[in-house]
Amino acid sequence: MTDEELMRLAIEQAKQAALEGEVPVGAVIAKNGEVVSVGRNRRESGKNALYHAELEAIDLACKKLGGWRLWECDLFVTLEPCPMCTGAVINSRVRRLVYGASDPKAGSCDSVVNLFDLPYNHKPEVVSGFMREECSALLTGFFANLRKNK
Repeated sequence: MTDEELMRLAIEQAKQAALEGEVPVGAVIAKNGEVVSVGRNRRESGKNALYHAELEAIDLACKKLGGWRLWECDLFVTLEPCPMCTGAVINSRVRRLVYGASDPKAGSCDSVVNLFDLPYNHKPEVVSGFMREECSALLTGFFANLRKNK
C-alpha cells in the first residue's frame, strides 16, 4: 500500500473514534507497505489516559510480530504524537513516523518540543504534515460539533 492509502486507513480509524465520542485520532502500523495493526483513540470509553491510537497500534503490532522492536515498521497517525506516544515510538524503534495534523498543545515531534532532537538511542525518520488538511479537518469538525451541541 502507498503512504496515502495507509494514512487514509488511519483517517478511517479517526472517523470511527469520533463516532464513538472520542477525539478523532487514528493510527496504522505497516511493514513493507502491508498493514500490521491499527489503533484509535479510546480514552473516554476506556476511562484510561493511556488509550491513545498510537499506543494501541504499537501494542497490537508487537503482539502480532512477536517482539517489541518495530524497526522495520512505519507508523501513520492523523495527529502529531504527544510526549507519551513519542516516547513509545522511540522505545519501540519505529523506523518512520508519518503524521498529519500538528498539535500545538501537546505535539512532541515539533510543535511544543521535538523529543527526537534529544540524545535518545533511536531517531525515526519523520514526515510531518502528510495529508494535513484532511487530518486537521477531522479535529476541527469534531470540536466544532462538540461546542455546537453543548
